[in-house]
Amino acid sequence: MISLKKTSHISNRLIRFLIVISLYASYSHAQESDFETALTFIKNTQPLNHVSIDSVLKPFERDSLKMKRVLDATKAITYNEGITYALNALGVINRNISNYDASIKLHLEAKSYADKLDNDELRIISLNMLGVVYRRMDIIKPALDYHTEALKIAYAVKDPSEIVSYNIAVSQNSIGNIYLALKQYDLAITQFNKSLKIEEKADNKLGLAINYHNIGYAQESKGYLETALINYKKSLAYNDAIDSEIGRMICYNSIGGIYLKKENYKDAEPIIKDALEKAIELKDQFYIASSYINLGQLEIELKKLPSAEKNLKKALEIAETYNLRSSVAESNKLLSEVNQKNKNFDIALDYYQKAVEIENTILTEQNLQYVNDIAVEYENENKNNQIKILASENEDVRLRLERNQKIFWYSILALLILGITLFIINRTRTLRQEKQILTLEQDMLRSQMNPHFIFNSLNSIKLYIINNEKENAVYYLNKFSKLIRKFLIASKEKETSLNDELETMRLYMNIENIRFSNEIDFTINVDESINTEVTKVPSLILQPFIENALWHGLSSKPENKKIELNVLKNSPNFITFEIIDNGIGRIASKKIKDNKRLKRKSLGIDITKARLANFSKTFPNSYTLKIEDLYNQETPSGTKVLLQIPTN
Repeated sequence: MISLKKTSHISNRLIRFLIVISLYASYSHAQESDFETALTFIKNTQPLNHVSIDSVLKPFERDSLKMKRVLDATKAITYNEGITYALNALGVINRNISNYDASIKLHLEAKSYADKLDNDELRIISLNMLGVVYRRMDIIKPALDYHTEALKIAYAVKDPSEIVSYNIAVSQNSIGNIYLALKQYDLAITQFNKSLKIEEKADNKLGLAINYHNIGYAQESKGYLETALINYKKSLAYNDAIDSEIGRMICYNSIGGIYLKKENYKDAEPIIKDALEKAIELKDQFYIASSYINLGQLEIELKKLPSAEKNLKKALEIAETYNLRSSVAESNKLLSEVNQKNKNFDIALDYYQKAVEIENTILTEQNLQYVNDIAVEYENENKNNQIKILASENEDVRLRLERNQKIFWYSILALLILGITLFIINRTRTLRQEKQILTLEQDMLRSQMNPHFIFNSLNSIKLYIINNEKENAVYYLNKFSKLIRKFLIASKEKETSLNDELETMRLYMNIENIRFSNEIDFTINVDESINTEVTKVPSLILQPFIENALWHGLSSKPENKKIELNVLKNSPNFITFEIIDNGIGRIASKKIKDNKRLKRKSLGIDITKARLANFSKTFPNSYTLKIEDLYNQETPSGTKVLLQIPTN
């Protein structure tokens, strides 16, 4: 038996259903009655401007059946203004359900009636509607051409009406969208802001909603997610204010996309699904495809790959059916990602190649039309867009030509003087630089062939002769003569091979080591990857650092004296030298130096730095020099010089 409670519940539901049906019938009857009144008024009064027609028919402009009735009625009485309005309204209805071919046909027919009437308002509206349809199809050339033509006509109108001003905003908004497709985001934002000012002045909430959304899209493309989200929410607020389901759906899609990029999947999922439901209800195939793409991308991130593939294939099918090329490219790209994750690499590659092919097609068209953007600058220069007279009286032309001739010859003379001045400045700078290099080389030679070094070296060799150690005397005399010869050769050359530089350092240490009774253990380690014959370095660049290690680090140490020279190739653009001694360290050395009565200022390191800076000028990167104190626990244990020299 059916319980009384259940019977009562069914009865209540039936009563509510009947009430809804009754209310809907009453509303439909009232609306139909209002439409008949509006249609009769239009046929009888036949207003001539768009604003008057729109004020009567606006409540019914999204109803295709009613607009077809308006079209038939106005054609029957040859009322061309009404025909144009109805054709454009039907074109918008078809555009919003992605029936683009029919939409283009209707807007073109509307433009032909506007041309017959020679009515600029209606012509501008028709041109803008055509531009919007082509922009939705990602066909850049006609979109840009139609909007540019609409702008030219609008700016040529004297005392533009409210509808003309509004359509200037529409054109700028659409051109901004074209810039978005061209990935010229800053130029797009400029156009949207111009459009925004017009919409703010007119307090047009729909226009404000559209422009804030588009600015948000441009900022999102530039990576400014937080700013984009703020603008999307502003757009949503305006859409809520005018109760626009289409606007809400677009904003939901965009806000969901931001959450997706911010990896906020919890907030992204419900809003993306709401956007999809609204798009399906509105039958707008463009946004249905976009919503399925967003949902598929979300499901990829949530690792729901089967569901993601299903939704992306739906998006691809819709995009291919309605020739939505950007959506086709994006669907293919994401399907490639799904198949890659599923290890279906052949299928993934196929999807990816299709995506790239479509994107290249779009970009080719965009590049071909980019020159047309110059026409858009016309709006900034000429508010009235009237062609001025290119030439005036013959006398004016003659005077202008004479003035131009004088300017030309004066310019040639000025350029000649400038060229000579620049040549002299450059030559002076070159000579100054050459003089500086010569001075540096002379200073280097004086530093490395100082009298103390020569005197002490010869004294050491003389000691071998006095002690009748002929072999040692001859051996070190040969070494000394070779070293002096290398110093003299190096003074004439800016750079030398790494092999010669290392050989010179060995000779130098052989001579200096005589005075230390050969107690210093000097070793050279070269990275095997370095070709020492080919690699070029400034000549005698290492000697001042080894001399410092020898006389400031090791001379005061009683025993176990070591200097290690390491040549490394840590980077393709640099040769790295490490000069490591196990001496007393810089702090102790400074104390000894401060206690000496006779103090001699060493210029070797300063000269070397100047030479390195000069050498580095021919390379994109400069040299680096670091001197580190080494410690064994807290006790000084030596010094490390790290020198990086640029090289080819």
